Amino acid sequence: MIIKYTVGLISLAGVIVLLGSCVSIPKGAKPFTPFNKDKYLGKWYEIARFDFKHERNLNNVSANYSINPDGSIKVDNKGFNYLSNEWKQSIGSAKFVENENVARLKVSFFKPFYAGYNVIEIDNDYKYALVMGNNLNYIWILSREKSIPEEIKQKYIAKAKSIGYDTDKFVWVEHNP
Repeated sequence: MIIKYTVGLISLAGVIVLLGSCVSIPKGAKPFTPFNKDKYLGKWYEIARFDFKHERNLNNVSANYSINPDGSIKVDNKGFNYLSNEWKQSIGSAKFVENENVARLKVSFFKPFYAGYNVIEIDNDYKYALVMGNNLNYIWILSREKSIPEEIKQKYIAKAKSIGYDTDKFVWVEHNP
């Protein structure tokens, strides 16, 4: 009985570890390098994303990245649910998977569960970014402003397509007063 109990605990611990560290990157995607964490910190506006339950019906979405006391990155997401007419906020934390020079992070809003947060493209001034999740179900186009130049938009769409994303699924986020 004690052996059965111990094996069960070890199995459960293994599942928790696997789920807690289940971060990956879509096949064919490469994280941006050399990445400058300090230049990435601050406020970003969500320009486009694939729809998923935690952001469904949200407009005016932004994310603010800052440093937590433990050195991880605080992720403060906000958006306005236009159906319920209320603001939603979600606070999480992100850590680098490899090192701070590689834009491959794991983010958690529900510890101990992490998901991939992979910055694939970013301009030299850190004004526009293409971010991909664990797989082809999660993608975001971000900007420091509430809009993005058409040439950057088309470049990021082409990059996403080349990796296998169905870019017709993009939800284009409205930003209004």
